[in-house]
Amino acid sequence: MTLLQLEGVSVRFGERAVVDSVDLAVAEHETVCVLGPSGSGKSTLLRVVAGLQQVSAGRVLLDGADQCAVPVHRRGVGLMFQDHQLFPHRDVGANVSFGLRMRGGRGRGSRSYAGRVAELLELVGLPGAQGRAVASLSGGEQQRVALARALAPSPRLLMLDEPLGQLDRGLRERLVVELRGLFSRLGTTVLAVTHDQGEAFALADRVVVMRDGRIAQAGTPLEVWQRPASEFVARFLGFENVVPATVTGAVAATAWGRVPVPAGSPGGEQRLLIRPAGVVLCEAGLRCEVVSRTFRGNHVALLLRPEGGPVLEAECGLSGAPAVGDRVAVAFTPAEVVVLPPA
Repeated sequence: MTLLQLEGVSVRFGERAVVDSVDLAVAEHETVCVLGPSGSGKSTLLRVVAGLQQVSAGRVLLDGADQCAVPVHRRGVGLMFQDHQLFPHRDVGANVSFGLRMRGGRGRGSRSYAGRVAELLELVGLPGAQGRAVASLSGGEQQRVALARALAPSPRLLMLDEPLGQLDRGLRERLVVELRGLFSRLGTTVLAVTHDQGEAFALADRVVVMRDGRIAQAGTPLEVWQRPASEFVARFLGFENVVPATVTGAVAATAWGRVPVPAGSPGGEQRLLIRPAGVVLCEAGLRCEVVSRTFRGNHVALLLRPEGGPVLEAECGLSGAPAVGDRVAVAFTPAEVVVLPPA
């Protein structure tokens, strides 16, 4: 069942469309991550749903109800910002109970919320932290407190704006796994905005890639990764092996020579993506010089200079990886080749 529905939503600042005719549906209990470079409109989209930004056109529906005239505090959504926005002069317990007081009114005392605050802090991995000063918390702990505060009023929709953006990579990777498990247990519906594709792909049930205020592609993380909808999406995901090609049947003619393509690929003049995993070292093939090699944990990333055409990114196993300056030959695996749709 759809919880959030955006219908033709646009936001204009003068002549510039920051969000341009966006249609998007988020189902109950679904986690959707909106990705895109700076200026793509992703954060503005989040502010529209929260009620912090008026639309120039279109509608925002929650449970089928138009939110146009509904103020922020009446929408029943939770919002967590990148910079946490905790109250530094209040302890952890008071920060978490703030959302409860806003929902329940000013007449109730803080003691009446003590049980719920304790439950929330246990939930986010900070049991017994009610009395701690905000200034004494690490970045990761502040992030957990901000999450507990956002979850406190049991919002029907939780929105996260660059939720882990200020944390170091190791902590981000741990927290994103915890968040996905937490949202799954709670059945929370989540709309998140991030520029970090790894974070989005690990957290989301569905990924939405934005460009210039519009949706460039939407799909499961696997769908978007395996089949980018355009050269823009492919390059945004970090793929650089993109060249013009002429596709005839199961083969494409490129600057790198003849490249096999998946069965059923469209013919004619196209743009071709070859993922690094599909550039395979072999005995005979396209001759290249190794320009650089980078250890990536479970593989070695290679940058190759072919005898013809632009540089190639490749991957190989840890054992037997060639050295910088070595001459190698490569072939291409059709399963890792994508004929990109036209722009």
